[in-house]
Amino acid sequence: MNQKISVFLILFGIGYLYLSYNLKEYPYVPVDSDLVPKALGYLLVGLAVLLFFDKSSETEEQKKKRSVPKKELMVILAVGGMIFLYIFLFEIVGFLIATALFIFFCSWFLGYNRWVSNLLVSLIFPSVLYYLFNYLLQIRLPQGILPF
Repeated sequence: MNQKISVFLILFGIGYLYLSYNLKEYPYVPVDSDLVPKALGYLLVGLAVLLFFDKSSETEEQKKKRSVPKKELMVILAVGGMIFLYIFLFEIVGFLIATALFIFFCSWFLGYNRWVSNLLVSLIFPSVLYYLFNYLLQIRLPQGILPF
């Protein structure tokens, strides 16, 4: 099983690296936009190669742990749907609004019921990240419908 998964991961990592080498380069920045994607791609390929040569075998107890109950599968699918909705809305409404909505509703869905602290975290965290990226790191995040 490890060999099958590792072959898939190696092929996925090679495709990912190909796409990261096609990213646009910027001449006047100290760290270019392709550094992190390339590092992650090489890390993925390297770990997949190590997984290919892993000789451990799966026991029956480990196989039982791998099975996911239907109730938890529905939760995983719902959170995956929220992630896809977040990706879809990211450019349209902007980083701040999309991230705040995602954090608030995903936390609420997963059972965090303190709505005041949930609201504060979902507003403050993306705001701090937006400020750090846009004004300190000079990396522009999508502003969407907001004027700043």
